[in-house]
Amino acid sequence: MPWPWTPFLPAGALRLYSTVVHKAGVVLRPYQESCLEACLDALDGGSTRIGVSLPTGSGKTTVFISLLSLLRNPEHAPNATRSLVIVNSVELAQQTATQAKRLFPHWSVEIEQGKHCASGAADLTVATFQTLLRSQRLEKFRAQCMRAVIVDEAHHAAAPSYRRILSHFDPNIKNPDEGFEPPVLNHRIPILGFSATFSRHDGLALGSVFERIVYHRDFLEMIKEQWLCNVRFTTVRANIDLSNVTINSRSGEFNATSLAHVVNTEVANQLVVRTYLDKAVDRKSTLVFCVNLAHVAKLTATFREAGIDARYVHAGTPAAERKALVEGFRAGTFPVLVNCAVLTEGADIPNIDCVIVARPTRSRNVFAQMIGRGMRLSPGTGKEDCRVIDFVDSEERVAGVISFPTLLGLDPSEFNEEETLDNVAECLEPLKQHLDEVESPPSAGTIPEPKSVTYIDYDDPFVLADQASGDPNIRKLSQNAWVRCGEDIYILECLGKGYIRVEPAKDAEDGAKFHAQYTPATLPTGTAYMLKISPFRRSQKILSAKTLADTIRGCDTYAEKKILKGSMARGLLRTAKWRWEPATDAQKQFLMKRWKARAAFNLNGVPGKEPGASEKDLRSLKKGEAANMITRLKHGAQARHEKRQKALAKAALSAEKEMRGRARQHVKVGPLPA
Repeated sequence: MPWPWTPFLPAGALRLYSTVVHKAGVVLRPYQESCLEACLDALDGGSTRIGVSLPTGSGKTTVFISLLSLLRNPEHAPNATRSLVIVNSVELAQQTATQAKRLFPHWSVEIEQGKHCASGAADLTVATFQTLLRSQRLEKFRAQCMRAVIVDEAHHAAAPSYRRILSHFDPNIKNPDEGFEPPVLNHRIPILGFSATFSRHDGLALGSVFERIVYHRDFLEMIKEQWLCNVRFTTVRANIDLSNVTINSRSGEFNATSLAHVVNTEVANQLVVRTYLDKAVDRKSTLVFCVNLAHVAKLTATFREAGIDARYVHAGTPAAERKALVEGFRAGTFPVLVNCAVLTEGADIPNIDCVIVARPTRSRNVFAQMIGRGMRLSPGTGKEDCRVIDFVDSEERVAGVISFPTLLGLDPSEFNEEETLDNVAECLEPLKQHLDEVESPPSAGTIPEPKSVTYIDYDDPFVLADQASGDPNIRKLSQNAWVRCGEDIYILECLGKGYIRVEPAKDAEDGAKFHAQYTPATLPTGTAYMLKISPFRRSQKILSAKTLADTIRGCDTYAEKKILKGSMARGLLRTAKWRWEPATDAQKQFLMKRWKARAAFNLNGVPGKEPGASEKDLRSLKKGEAANMITRLKHGAQARHEKRQKALAKAALSAEKEMRGRARQHVKVGPLPA
C-alpha cells in the first residue's frame, strides 16, 4: 500500500543537478539530493525498511537528518511526530545530536545514552543501541508515536541485539527472544538504515531487517569526483605468519588475543614505526589501528622511543580524557594517535592525512571503516590527500586477509603475480594512488630482525630485488636468467650470441598467448658500434604457446640445443659463477649515467617514487645484476615504466571484471536476501 504521508518538497525539487540550499539552510551535494530522491521514491512505492550505502566522509548524518525533515506525519497516526536515531557509540550520539541542532535549530533534540536520559517526547532522540537494550530505557519510545527510525552504521542491524530493539517498531522484524509480542500499530514506521559498508562478514542476512538498498555510492567514485580526498597507498609486505592465528567461528575474524601474539612484537612494532618514518613522517595527523590494548600501549611506546609524540585512546579511556585527546588530535597538537576499536566507526576528524592499519583483518567492513577515517576533505588544514599504510603477510599463508587490493576487486595472489594494483590505481584518475611493496627476508614462523625495509616497484629497471630480474616469479618457471622488461616482455641474453625475446601474441589464429623469437648476433657490440652497423641479424621465430610457462620452457630448450650447446649453456643460469663476480667498470659507468638521468626525472616528475638503487648500490653491483639491468634498459623497460597507459586500461578492465564477480562483497542497489 502507498505511504500515508507526503514529503514537504515536491519531487521536482529533488532533481536539481547542482547543489541546492533548502529552506532550513541545509546545503546538499548533488549525490545527497539523489539519495533523498531514491529514499522518497522507495517509501512512496510501499517499501517499509530501506538501506542507503554511502562511504565514510560522504555526509550520511546530514542526509538522514534532511530526510527526516522531509517526512510528514502519517495521516492515520497524528501523534506519530517523533523520530529516533540509533547509533553505536557515545561519539556518534553526540555528533548526530549536534548536527541535528545545527541544521534544524527549532527541533527539540535529546540524547539517550548512559547518564543522559531523554524524555522520549522530543522531536528527535539520538540513542545508543547499548542503552536501548535496557527495557526501561526502550519503553519510553512508544512505537505509536514514532514517525521514523534511523539506524546509523546499519550493517550491525542484523545482529540479535539490534533486532531486539527494531522489532518494537516493526512486526516484520523478528525478535530473537521467544515469547516476544510484536506491537500492534495503525501506521507503518519507516526503518531507514545508513552505512558505509552495507554487508556483513559473519554471514548474517541484512535482509532480515531491510527489504532493499535504494542508494549506493562507491568510495572510488567519490574520490574520482573529488567529494573525498585522494589516496596514496603503501602495502608493507612483512613476514607476518598468520597461519596459527585462531579465527572466530561466528564472525570469521581473527581472535584479537591470538592475533596480538603475532603482530604485537618488538620487530613488528619497529617495522610500523620505521615505515612511518620512511613514508609518513611529513604527515600532520596519523591515525593508527591496533589489535588490543596491549598492542596500543607497546606500539605507542615504540613511537615515543623514536622521538614521535604519539598518544593513545581505547575503550577504557575515561570519556573526558578521550574527548580531550580527540579534540587535541583534531587541532593538530600532536601528530600520531594510536587506538583500538574506538575510532573505527563514526570518528569525524577530517584533518587525518595518514591511516596506518597495523592489525590484519579478514573483515572487508572493518578495513573499509578504518581507511575511511582519512578520506574526508579538509582544505582548511592544508590536507591534499591521505596516505594509507597496511601490513600483509609476504608469504600469503592465510586466505581471506583484507588489504587495499581486495577493495579494488583484486585477488591478492593476482596482484602479487601480475603487479596490477599500482596500474589499476593510476588508471582510476584522479585517484592517483601510489603502491609500494615492502618485503622482508622469509623465515619459518617468526619475524626475523630486519636489516632494512625496501619499497619495491618491479617495473623499475633499477630495482635490485631478485637480481634485478624485474619479476619475482620468473624463477618459478626457469633456472635461467630471464628478465622482464615490462608489458609481459621477457628477454634471455645468450652470452654474446644474441638474445631470445618472449612477448604477448596479438590476434594469433592458433589461440597462442605468447610467441618467442631469437635474434642472433652478427658482430660484437663494440665492433658494430665502431662500424655503425647493427650487431644483430634478422629475428627468427622459435615457437608460440598458450601459456608463459610453456613458452619459457620451450625457449630454454632451444637455447641449450641450438645456441649454447653443452657446458656453455650453464652460463645462462642465474647461479652461474660469473654472475657473482664484481661488475665491470664499463657496466657501472653505463648504469651510473642512466641512473643519474632517471633519478633526476623521478625527483621532478613522479613524486613519491623511490629510486630503486642508490649510487652506493650501483658501485657494488655483481656482474649478473648489472647485466640484467642493462638488458632491461636496452629493451625498453624504462620507457614502458613511464608509459603504460594501454596496460593500465587493460588492468582496470580486469579489475572491474573481478569486482563484478565478487557480488557478495560489494553493495548494489536492489532487494536484500532474507
